[in-house]
Amino acid sequence: MSQNSSAQFNPILVADIGGTNARFALITDFNEQTNQFVIEHINIFPSANFGSLESALEQYLTTIPHVTPTQACLAVAGPIKAGQVHLTNLGWHFSVNEFKAHFNLTQLEVINDFAAFAYAAPYLDSTQNITIKPGQADANANIGVMGPGTGFGAACLVRTAQSTAVLSSEGGHMSLAPVNELDALLINELRKEHPHVSIETVFSGPGIAHLYKAMAAVKGVTAKNLDAAQISSLANSGECEVCDATLNQFCDWIGSVAGDLAVVYGALGGLFIGGGILPRMQTRLLESRFVERFSQKGVMSQYAGQIPVTLVTQDNIPLIGAGACLYNSK
Repeated sequence: MSQNSSAQFNPILVADIGGTNARFALITDFNEQTNQFVIEHINIFPSANFGSLESALEQYLTTIPHVTPTQACLAVAGPIKAGQVHLTNLGWHFSVNEFKAHFNLTQLEVINDFAAFAYAAPYLDSTQNITIKPGQADANANIGVMGPGTGFGAACLVRTAQSTAVLSSEGGHMSLAPVNELDALLINELRKEHPHVSIETVFSGPGIAHLYKAMAAVKGVTAKNLDAAQISSLANSGECEVCDATLNQFCDWIGSVAGDLAVVYGALGGLFIGGGILPRMQTRLLESRFVERFSQKGVMSQYAGQIPVTLVTQDNIPLIGAGACLYNSK
């Protein structure tokens, strides 16, 4: 599809709906030279101030009286099943078809936040993000996205010569695999409290505390009742050796997880890491054994070795992805 001027471009209403904030904006153009969407009229509303997504959007529309969008894509942090959307943390629920009719939209897509991340991947600005592992991206191959935050998300942008599509997944609920002896000892400890040790058991906000408790047990130290923020603070100040070992292990081990997902997705177009945790651990991640462990895939080590990995730190990923979802459907 070619869009060269805003005269041809109908504004796309995009939204990033999370547990804390509802962020709305308009995509008003696409710059083919820079491969970037033009995002305007960004407005952020505290989600708790509204009883429903409809009322939040109605408030946003009062801020753009000169525009009546007919196309919209909403990126939501929650499940979408059979045309019904549940935003668990907010108690918001809506029907996609009813929402579309309520706002007189000709086109409405509702995608989860990691699907939005996957749609956004080809449009990210390399100057705003950090290369964790260099490689040679195949411009026509699949792209994988993943990241630990409140939970663990993963998705894949599937690219063929004719089209693109996003494969959403519950990759965070795959069993977490041990790669070395320390991993195996930690999993044995984790199993005492978590019958199924999934990727998300460790690689999530609550997961850091789970890993800390397991690390303390392996080291024969009594664990304190610490949350992720306290563990990070004590690790970075040098006050707690177990906390420091926990964060180092977190960065090393997620290299193996990232390599697993890259191989599963055939992500020769690159792997992008987001989420709320790792952007705050940049230095530790870059100093860790992430790259080494990413590529340790036996007979597939050379395959994994060519895949570049990028830590995404730029803003507005869900808004970019929501715009890309509709833009690519033309």
